[in-house]
Amino acid sequence: MAESLQDEMPSIGQTASQAAERFARTNRSAFEFVLAAQNILFEETVFAGNEILDRARTETHLFSEFLSKMAGSHSVRDLRTMFRECSQHQIDFLRRDSERAFRHGQRMVESVAGLLANRPRPS
Repeated sequence: MAESLQDEMPSIGQTASQAAERFARTNRSAFEFVLAAQNILFEETVFAGNEILDRARTETHLFSEFLSKMAGSHSVRDLRTMFRECSQHQIDFLRRDSERAFRHGQRMVESVAGLLANRPRPS
């Protein structure tokens, strides 16, 4: 009987150490997940701030260009040409802005998918 208890004791110790290792790995994975999620949120905040400033700067530039052309036009023909050019600039800006937003959305989907799959994020 005493021998059977001694045989079981190492297996209980091994089971406890295996459980401790699994617990440590789980805690490490959870910690890495939280850090990665925090990093993604921080990058999103920085990206949103940069986008707001960039858009405001571009819109201000387009508006000042519009005002200077408006002041420089002296006839209906000049006004028509000015509106056509300014409209084209605005459409080009919206196209570039949309493309940039779609590329960013694609990177975010890849980042979140990698985070949920517990893989490193693409650079």
